[in-house]
Amino acid sequence: MQPELSRKLYKVIKSSNNLVTAHDTAAKERSRIATELSEWGEHTNDEAVSDISDKVGVILSELGEQEENYAHNLEDSRGVLKAIRNTEKSVQPSRDNKAKITDEIQKLKVKEPQSTKLVVLEQELVRAEAENLVAEAQLSNITRQKLKEAYEAEFAAVIERAERQIILAKHGRRLLHLLDDSPMTPGDGQRAYKRGGEARQILNDAEDDLRKWEPDFGGESYHDAQDSVEYAGRTPESSIATGHRQQDDHGKQGLPLSEATLREEGHEPALAGSSSAGLTN
Repeated sequence: MQPELSRKLYKVIKSSNNLVTAHDTAAKERSRIATELSEWGEHTNDEAVSDISDKVGVILSELGEQEENYAHNLEDSRGVLKAIRNTEKSVQPSRDNKAKITDEIQKLKVKEPQSTKLVVLEQELVRAEAENLVAEAQLSNITRQKLKEAYEAEFAAVIERAERQIILAKHGRRLLHLLDDSPMTPGDGQRAYKRGGEARQILNDAEDDLRKWEPDFGGESYHDAQDSVEYAGRTPESSIATGHRQQDDHGKQGLPLSEATLREEGHEPALAGSSSAGLTN
């Protein structure tokens, strides 16, 4: 049972946990959809659809990574709010004690206005008021500081997620523009697909743009912002080193590209743990 003082913020923190769970679930669903799209494309017997669907799957999977990172940042922001709640809980006893002594004094003044116990209670009230003043000042300071800190971090995370997902979405649309969807007539042979290199380059471009992305705090430098708030943002790391599939020399679908294969194709494999490692396919 939460004390009355911390009950409303407790609801905010609990609802925020539901929000974190929702974004985490969305991230997992994105990743699942990306895999399923890639697997579907592989079985269409259309080289263009197979390649584009696989690379779109890479983009979708990376969108899921951004969503997961956002969920982590929301959890960090939620954790900062707990500091206010915990302080509220610690202040409640001093408020209750002050109110209790005040109530006892009022009752005693009615029943026994000459009682010597009044002097003792009034001295206790002075001490209780002093303790409460300290507690209330601490609560005010922590509330202002942590409220600002929590939502500075959350808004920074919102900006990061939005801008990085915009980058990915734009490159995803570039991939779709490589797919020739002009009508075919019965009897036409399957069109040759010659845009695999362009598709790979688009993934390289997406990787480069994610790596170059930097937070913008509206005129305040990132490091200044870190000094003023404990920014909860993480630098997302792509878990997709090379996409879902590769095509070998015979057009067959194989395992994800190895580092050796990347080097053979002229791509430098990303170092483990580097930011936005390898959207390359």
